[in-house]
Amino acid sequence: MLSRCRRTLDVTLQWMVISLMILLTVIVLLAVFYRKFGASLSWYDEVASVMLAWITYYGAALAALRRQHLGFDGLLLRLPREVRMAALVVAEILVVGFFVLLAWAGWKVLEVVGDENLISLPWISVSFTQSVIPIGAALFVICELLSLPEAWRSARAGRSLEHPEIAPMER
Repeated sequence: MLSRCRRTLDVTLQWMVISLMILLTVIVLLAVFYRKFGASLSWYDEVASVMLAWITYYGAALAALRRQHLGFDGLLLRLPREVRMAALVVAEILVVGFFVLLAWAGWKVLEVVGDENLISLPWISVSFTQSVIPIGAALFVICELLSLPEAWRSARAGRSLEHPEIAPMER
């Protein structure tokens, strides 16, 4: 059940990030094309910056699901098992706590922007564009928790998630 949920979320996030990247590329290339022929698009830079933020948040959640964020796997694995497991718990609490706080702050941002609209595209609300903050943070927490059992097993066994080819370190 957990692995199916994880796999579904992985595929969904992959497609979201890939689709957003393709769309961002098309928009930027279209803007370059228009500018080359003397007709600038007034909205592309605002839309491109919003899309880049979306790619960042959804990509970060995907990386969390795959445990591919920068870490100190080698340092963690050098610790004795009990200390290693305690360090993993502390790290998870800090990461999840930070993203819960970010989700809360993102929700407050949505309350502040209220019914404001984008300058260049007045029919698009700022709340819609900024909704990525609480949604992305919540997705990050979900992805972190879904990937925790595998991270726990690997850390307990002394295996590196970053470099699986390295032999387990037993301490």
